[in-house]
Amino acid sequence: MRKYRKTEHIENFLRSTYVGDPLFSDIFLYNDSLPEINYDEIDTSLNFLNKKVKFPLMINAMTGGSDLSEEINRSLANVAAEYDLPMAVGSQTIALEDKDSRKSFEIVREIIKDGIVISNLSGFASTEDAKLAVDLLRADAIQIHLNPAQELVQVEGERNFCGILNNIEKIVNTSEVPVIVKEVGFGMSQKTVKKLHDVGVEYVDISGYGGSNFFEIENLREPNADISDLFSWGIPTALSLIETKKLDYDDMHLIASGGIKTSVDIVKSLCLGADMTAISGEILSYIVRGGYEYTLRYIDGLMEKTKMLMMLNGAKNISELQKVDYKVTGKLRELLED
Repeated sequence: MRKYRKTEHIENFLRSTYVGDPLFSDIFLYNDSLPEINYDEIDTSLNFLNKKVKFPLMINAMTGGSDLSEEINRSLANVAAEYDLPMAVGSQTIALEDKDSRKSFEIVREIIKDGIVISNLSGFASTEDAKLAVDLLRADAIQIHLNPAQELVQVEGERNFCGILNNIEKIVNTSEVPVIVKEVGFGMSQKTVKKLHDVGVEYVDISGYGGSNFFEIENLREPNADISDLFSWGIPTALSLIETKKLDYDDMHLIASGGIKTSVDIVKSLCLGADMTAISGEILSYIVRGGYEYTLRYIDGLMEKTKMLMMLNGAKNISELQKVDYKVTGKLRELLED
């Protein structure tokens, strides 16, 4: 059942049509006509999970557990290895239940070798399961995903979410690698991030509204049930990022994902305070519909145009980019007003 559902999620994502707005268009950046920077000296590298990476982008959790998932993960891992990008796998719950499915996850570490690989389990995972998931991939970190909205619209989904915060605290206290807590596309509120920080979480992936829409993806699995009126539910990525950054925790690392597709989205996320950005659905679309070489051209374009935008913001490195001035307009401004 779980293996079939994973394949179904991939197919339904590729069939989905609803497009949400992460509200990056409501962020205005100033052009710098006197940047006093040599383009060739612009540095896009940064430290992430105790390793240096060349560019502030990770391939976010998508899949694993089926033959189709294995081929996709192989392609994604090759892209990650080509550019030294961190990569997170999809939920490994199936790998804990079915040893035959483990190859579809292990292929990622085989290809990426010494690069950053991130494990993934749900908030219901035990500390023992978390350790096994990390060990299977010799992972540099583990993502614990939160998806109550998705679960609620699954016929076979969970309905009891009691005790998850306490469970996350146990994983944080026993894990030998950093723990990243992430949403799956409905956005993290400031209140949620505060609760996570209070139990020791130092890495949060806000995964805001505007990217993969699991209400629609699940709805496509149940065509007789209409939940289209829920498709607009969630916290837009830009709003989630600004509000969580206001907490101003020195030990909190924010990962921006959810509707990030372009270099403009990446740059604006970093300007708003993200420490890393992540893409899942857009890269999956390029891999499945265009192939490996087409995906490489997409990543090349992201990197080149990000450097251009850094120049035009007068920033020669990521640290300087995170300090540039910006203005908030439109709907985003209205949502931020007290």
